[in-house]
Amino acid sequence: MTTYTPMMQQYLLIKSEYEDAFLFYRLGDFYEMFFDDALKASQILEITLTGRDAGGKERIPMCGVPYHSAQGYIETLVSKGYKVAICEQTEDPKQAKGVVKREVVQLITPGTITEGKTIDGKSNHFLGCAEQLDEQHFAFAYLDVSTGEANASIIEGGSKTLLLQLQALNIRELVVTEHLQILLAEHASNLGIVLSLENEEMPNAESEKYVQGLPKTLHGVAKSLLQYVERTQMRSLTHIQSFTYIESKQYLRIDTNSKRNLELLQSIRGGDQKGTLLWLLDETVTAMGGRKLKQWLHQPLANRSAIDRRLGIVTELLDEFFLRDELRELLKAVYDLERLAGRVAFGNVGGRDLAQLRESLRQVPFIKEKLIQSGKETLVQLGCNLDECQDIEQILAKAITDEPPISIKEGGVIRDGYHEKLDELRYASRNGKDWIAQLEQKERELTGIKNLKIGYNRVFGYYIEITKSNIANADLTRYERKQTLANAERYITEELKEKEAIILNAEEQSLSLEYDLFVELREELKAFIPRVQVLASQISELDVYVSFAVVTEKYRFVKPEFHEGKALKIVNGRHPVVEKMLNKQLYVPNDCILTEQKNMMLITGPNMSGKSTYMRQVALIVVLAQMGCYVPADEAVLPITDQIFTRIGAADDLAAGQSTFMVEMIESQHAITNATEQSLLLFDEIGRGTSTYDGMALAQSMMEYIHDKIGANTLFSTHYHELTELEEELAKLQNVHVSATEKDGKVVFLHKVKQGAADKSYGVHVAQLAEMPDAIIERAQILLEKFEAKERATVKNSEEKDGELQLSFFDEEVKQEVVHESQAEQVEPLEQVVQTNAELEVIERLEKMNIMGTSPIQAINVLYELQQTLLNKK
Repeated sequence: MTTYTPMMQQYLLIKSEYEDAFLFYRLGDFYEMFFDDALKASQILEITLTGRDAGGKERIPMCGVPYHSAQGYIETLVSKGYKVAICEQTEDPKQAKGVVKREVVQLITPGTITEGKTIDGKSNHFLGCAEQLDEQHFAFAYLDVSTGEANASIIEGGSKTLLLQLQALNIRELVVTEHLQILLAEHASNLGIVLSLENEEMPNAESEKYVQGLPKTLHGVAKSLLQYVERTQMRSLTHIQSFTYIESKQYLRIDTNSKRNLELLQSIRGGDQKGTLLWLLDETVTAMGGRKLKQWLHQPLANRSAIDRRLGIVTELLDEFFLRDELRELLKAVYDLERLAGRVAFGNVGGRDLAQLRESLRQVPFIKEKLIQSGKETLVQLGCNLDECQDIEQILAKAITDEPPISIKEGGVIRDGYHEKLDELRYASRNGKDWIAQLEQKERELTGIKNLKIGYNRVFGYYIEITKSNIANADLTRYERKQTLANAERYITEELKEKEAIILNAEEQSLSLEYDLFVELREELKAFIPRVQVLASQISELDVYVSFAVVTEKYRFVKPEFHEGKALKIVNGRHPVVEKMLNKQLYVPNDCILTEQKNMMLITGPNMSGKSTYMRQVALIVVLAQMGCYVPADEAVLPITDQIFTRIGAADDLAAGQSTFMVEMIESQHAITNATEQSLLLFDEIGRGTSTYDGMALAQSMMEYIHDKIGANTLFSTHYHELTELEEELAKLQNVHVSATEKDGKVVFLHKVKQGAADKSYGVHVAQLAEMPDAIIERAQILLEKFEAKERATVKNSEEKDGELQLSFFDEEVKQEVVHESQAEQVEPLEQVVQTNAELEVIERLEKMNIMGTSPIQAINVLYELQQTLLNKK
């Protein structure tokens, strides 16, 4: 058995308590890692791996990072999903007996990291916690450790809905019990979410105050989350706010898939913010405002009075151009009050942070004055509600210098005049030589000895030197001999002793006292944190309102109106993001009219004509309106929508082993299962990932189900023109099409939505626009004409037969029997239809072919080969 050195034994003991984290073990000016931690960290961080003697036969692996630059390395590890335990010396090495005592002072995890380049100023960084209530319900709580914002809700729909919510909030770490860890492990790993255990809830009376506003079912999950944060951060959490209950019915719910499809916060192609609704809306000038805007985008309102209040504030700001401009200039000088309050609570606030807090608070009286002077009812109310926090500003103005340094241990943070003793120490340090010169002159006058001097050396310190010829003139009762020289004596007085101590220790004492005063100030400020947080929330909302007004004026938005019914009327609506991307090009606006009697729209038209854009713009107008913002249209009269579901765009999920069509079906199932009569459903090209008849059957079945069972406002686009005949069967369905025309043999997209069904799809024309080779275009045109001629012949033959089959999702049983009988009469066995060996060979190849695994060019080649097989063997 290996006997390690005492220091290594200490390391192993501490490491045993943090096995799931990299242990940063403080040795001098470095954080060192050993054993497996060193092997892994050296690879991940790309730092040199060395070795160390630790008492065993062989050297152990070791690597380290400098203490002063450790933050960047910690960020790298945490961004890759690891945890880092910071182990510091907790006693003075000079007074230690044996190995210096060390303890972990903080566990930094993906959900609790509060500073660094990975923390986006305009984004929340949430840590989540979940508990399973039953098979379909989860208690869920989440908080931002850096700002103190805390929320909780009940999630319906099982673990799948929980995971979607984690994605929507961009949660990197979820606190769970062992049971839930097993349940979620695989899915969480695929999503890059770290699962952290917190099994036992310890009694804590302090946590009760944080959960008072929550239903009882959410108390446990909120307390577990607080306990995990306290256990890992090991410091004051006075900035954590009481949990807010997020009641789903008060908000417009948009699942993660729909947010992605609508590109609310992240573009589908680039994965960044450009080209998103957030990109268009974000005219905020504070980090707090940017976060608030994202929150409102995540959760638009579903409460009419709350929406109207927001719209009213935007209306008042629109009327006051100069006020808007003045407010924006004032807001630009406001720093991130929420995160500054968090740093005060955490104890890692610096002098510059407090200077930023002071400068921010100095803007509040001016903001308040501007709002009150506007004379607008709601703006005046906003201004009156602002807490100027003048007492906090005065404390900071008195204590903190105008331009404090970064470090609080280098001095220069506390202002002169704040503390008498500190002033004396600084004076002694800065003016020591002047004081010595003054004392020397004073002693010369007292003794009458003109050549008396005060000197200094490192051995004896300060001294008064008198030549032996002048000793008789000195009052030796005042002096104490310190050193004898050949021709002089050196003395010291009590006054010089005292001043010597002050001068020699002044700088050290000054720095120490200044640090103590700063810590006292920091502790004093903790009592003001709740007030600063309330002010931060008010300022952030004002920033968003001003942003809405700026965007409204810039892009010619109008105020939406709401009513209690289901009808939706948008006149000349526009997709705001596409319109901005087009720049100076003209965007073609379109109406969307859904009535109580006709609230389902089937949209046809050629590919590339703008069907998807049209559908998205309707959803975005609803989102904007329920956020409390004006909308891109000439007129918008809207119902209160409770949920938006979209199935737009083609995407697979290779990691989960799901094809494009499977993803399409899963998203469609989620929408249809959860939608209500007050929801908005957008389905684009359902069924395109499977065979024509499968796709058409599914699309029709879904439309009938939504029409008869759900009744939600629905936009359904399709390339199956056969479905347009459903307008005669489904009372609430209306056909519209995106128009196009042919000019000189080429398609021209008009992007205008008109009543009625499209007459053709222009698929070959679109391929031509994509500059497909001429040979393919010409061949496709020939085949298209052949297929259309065959289809016309089939239709004519069908019309000549007695009776007509009505395939409806909700036909009575007797109709189902008719269908089966008719099919039995009309469909002959395949063997009776096929007449030649060539045709049998073609059928056999088609049966064996992997359609989903075949690329378009491969499909064209196979199609050509099959055709040649038939032609050559006729």
